[in-house]
Amino acid sequence: MRAVDTNVLVRLVTGDDRQQLESAEEFVRPGAWVSLRVLAETIWVLDSVYERKAPQLIRSLEMLLDHRNLALQDPDVVAAALEQYRKKPTLGFSDCLVLEIARRAGNIPLGTFDRNLAKLPDTQLLK
Repeated sequence: MRAVDTNVLVRLVTGDDRQQLESAEEFVRPGAWVSLRVLAETIWVLDSVYERKAPQLIRSLEMLLDHRNLALQDPDVVAAALEQYRKKPTLGFSDCLVLEIARRAGNIPLGTFDRNLAKLPDTQLLK
């Protein structure tokens, strides 16, 4: 299966460049794989560059999870991270994803200096 990078995913979500959107759609039509890193970078770009707020980011994540032509790496991890993010969007999706990856790998607690993140189960606030 082919894979996509962050720019392709951003085009699919934003559709802000018609020509690139058409190229991206054509490329993923037979199926494409999305790594966790590309997914995290995409959400960061949507947040930082496109100034999308949590509800818009959540809708984007849902769309990517449900996209008929995209296969996300570890979709169960992404879905669990999305659930955490829905409950506590102030954390940011990347923090939720890091925690879920650690949980699924059995590598907990997740050490953090982030007081907000440390309120979640399976984390440990470092001082």
